[in-house]
Amino acid sequence: MNYQNQAIAGMNRVELVVALYDGMMKFLHRALRAIDAGDDAARRVAIRRVLDILMHLQSRLRMDIGGSPAKSLSEFYAAVFALAIEGSRLKSRERLEEAINCVRNVREAWQQVARDPEVLRLLGETAPQQSVAGAVAAYAQPAVHGTSWTA
Repeated sequence: MNYQNQAIAGMNRVELVVALYDGMMKFLHRALRAIDAGDDAARRVAIRRVLDILMHLQSRLRMDIGGSPAKSLSEFYAAVFALAIEGSRLKSRERLEEAINCVRNVREAWQQVARDPEVLRLLGETAPQQSVAGAVAAYAQPAVHGTSWTA
């Protein structure tokens, strides 16, 4: 087992989500560099990785128990998906930078949740998704108001 796999094995669910958001930002930045370099193949590979992460996150949402926070995250993932596709298709730095900013804002909310003792206690008790997602929504509200994906 390598260092990265060991680090992942020691993460709780919220920390894993933060790591996935980090991955999205890494690949969005790679797509930006590929646009600057005129490397269409690298841009497509980087965007595909972003889309794979988004589809994974979307597939893990439990709409049946997640309530309004799960719905908000689903809409967020759809908006970032659209920004990534459009940014890639148009080779638009602006669209990809908008996606990066949105992901960064929500990632910061997840990071705050990961440090919240109440959430950590809930995770120890196999927290219902609604509790964790609700905490993310509470932390994310100030960060995401005014972005284009909010209703």
